[in-house]
Amino acid sequence: MPLPDTMFCAQQIKIPPELPDIMKKFTKAAIRTQPHDVLQWAAAYFSALSKGETLPVKERIEMPLATEKADAGLTPGLLKILHKQLSPKDMVNVAELKEKWKHLCLSEEQLDTILQLDDFGEEVEWMKFLALGCSVLGKSLLSSMKHACEILTKDPEGGAARVPFETFSFLYSYLARIDGEIPEEKTEAFLHGIKEYADQQHGMVLLRNFLTPSPFF
Repeated sequence: MPLPDTMFCAQQIKIPPELPDIMKKFTKAAIRTQPHDVLQWAAAYFSALSKGETLPVKERIEMPLATEKADAGLTPGLLKILHKQLSPKDMVNVAELKEKWKHLCLSEEQLDTILQLDDFGEEVEWMKFLALGCSVLGKSLLSSMKHACEILTKDPEGGAARVPFETFSFLYSYLARIDGEIPEEKTEAFLHGIKEYADQQHGMVLLRNFLTPSPFF
């Protein structure tokens, strides 16, 4: 038989003092991240919170373009979350990557498609996976590099999005090789021109260095 209703008075209910702040931060994080599956994401959020790990939270809300669906898949903001979570490890176990990917409510099919772009085993080199993720976001090699720079930079949003030349060169060369249609000499000529900029900018590459019209692409 059902339990009788229990009446409580305000004096009997004790609210943990930290609960309001936890719930306030959680609510703001959910609004900012806009997870496709709130319950799945919430489980990952509180699990990471309890372990002191990087939270699966976007830095800012991303407004989808009119041509995009709300659940279109990987976005720059979601890829940046993965970078924060996984970049401390140069080599990332695919099983862990799949777990973090699932926490962000992304489809396993999209992850498998990205992993098939290179011959990965049970582990992936994180910077290579980041590059491949940016190639999914970008419509061209240069737009992919734009995403990479914006994710990796320490500059504030809307700034020059500077990254070290060595990082830029590694990612660009890797994506050019994966593309398979860009001659090696063309890649080398492009990077030589970019290095001339970087040498005048304390070894850093800026967005404007490669987004302006170029004789190479």
